[in-house]
Amino acid sequence: MNKLSSIKQRVQAPTPVFFKKLRTIGLILAAASGALLITPVALPAIVTQIATYLGVAASVLSAVSQTTVEDNVKHIEEVYE
Repeated sequence: MNKLSSIKQRVQAPTPVFFKKLRTIGLILAAASGALLITPVALPAIVTQIATYLGVAASVLSAVSQTTVEDNVKHIEEVYE
């Protein structure tokens, strides 16, 4: 199986409820980080640095949460292939 199509199937497959909540939290944190980074007011360097790290961590959290699939769905697809 092509790895790229496997990733596409994982993204489109149903996500468990816990990981849906984590994905939402990650998206909210990424938005807050972006809002802090684009403010026209000069912020202390530490705030900018924390916002940058928070944005990266939130993006990774959202991406990993989106590619997590329910186990029973994966087994059903393997049976039919």
